[in-house]
Amino acid sequence: MTDQMNIPFNRPYISAKELEYMRNVLDNVEDGATISGDGFYTNKVQNFFKKKFGPKKVLLTTSCTSALELASHLIGLKPGDEIIVPSFTFPSTINPVILAGAKPIFVDISVDTCNIDIEKIKKQINPRTRAIYPVHYAGVACQMDEINEIAQEHDLNVVEDAAHGVNAKYKNQYLGAIGDFGCYSFHESKNYTCGEGGALLINTDENSLWERAEIIREKGTNRSKFFRGEINKYFWVDIGSSYLPSDILAAFLYAQLEKLDEIQKLRLEVWKAYNDELETFEDEGLLRRPIVPDHVSHNAHLFYILFNSCLQRDQVMKGLGGKGVHAVSHYLPLHLSPMGMRLGYKKGDLPVTEYVSERLLRLPVYAGMKENEIKYVLESFRDVIRKYKISD
Repeated sequence: MTDQMNIPFNRPYISAKELEYMRNVLDNVEDGATISGDGFYTNKVQNFFKKKFGPKKVLLTTSCTSALELASHLIGLKPGDEIIVPSFTFPSTINPVILAGAKPIFVDISVDTCNIDIEKIKKQINPRTRAIYPVHYAGVACQMDEINEIAQEHDLNVVEDAAHGVNAKYKNQYLGAIGDFGCYSFHESKNYTCGEGGALLINTDENSLWERAEIIREKGTNRSKFFRGEINKYFWVDIGSSYLPSDILAAFLYAQLEKLDEIQKLRLEVWKAYNDELETFEDEGLLRRPIVPDHVSHNAHLFYILFNSCLQRDQVMKGLGGKGVHAVSHYLPLHLSPMGMRLGYKKGDLPVTEYVSERLLRLPVYAGMKENEIKYVLESFRDVIRKYKISD
């Protein structure tokens, strides 16, 4: 065994251009450049996504949370409405629903992909249902054809939580550009980052919807039209909030997007090394590796393992931590959180979600992970799994 190393769970990838582009924003202030939102780099990023991923409209936001809030405003959620969503997700998926006075209806996930179970969606639709919020777990696509068919049949909106899904595909379509709306995250923990940031993708040709999205994003004003010279004065015209990120952050993000495919290639190399090495342990019945359907092109956002028991998962996690490898579990299901229980949920309501949550462990994955770091993680894992060999 090599000398102990410290392997973080995540390390943001930094290209050679972030500081240059951020400095470019500052250097051009005297010539009229803005450091607030909707500047030169904001437009470059939005145009990049529009050209690359194919949505009708892209708006950068301060976070994926704010993109989800914006989408929830645009579909007109109100008290008494219900949305169908997996419990196995981050609270940001749900908070906009709660803030609108609507109710999340949690449904179970499929054990193979950890994505929302299509059959469970069908069982929860009623006259109060307004939307489906699928979450593309680990950058592996949900069954979007079936979800869109269900939505069309019942006149529902589809809001994709694609926080994990930037540059991943379902069949030949990019995640986030398939439902009515898609929401991206550029948090430090994501494949492409500007520290904190997000984007809303609008996948409809409805110009009035685009205009309202701009207004809500700009504190409820038509300020965007003013800056384009379409009006000579702007006004407060609707509800809104401050969802527009600084152009400095957009400059940082644009440098990341120039390396879009390179970053994904580097992450996929780590993911594949783990997947190949752990096949033996899966064959022995000690764990289960991620399942990626043939029609999906994932982005290596996460590499997770499902163990046979919570005890085994926790022992392996602790053992790896003792060797300096920061492997972590994931979501406490929202229906079992204090807020979820206040909504009337209890343990046992979503058995697959609970099973997965108790057994899932994520290994470190980041672009630029060195070969000796990957080797060390795998050596450490082999040592630890043999010590805690629990097969039932």
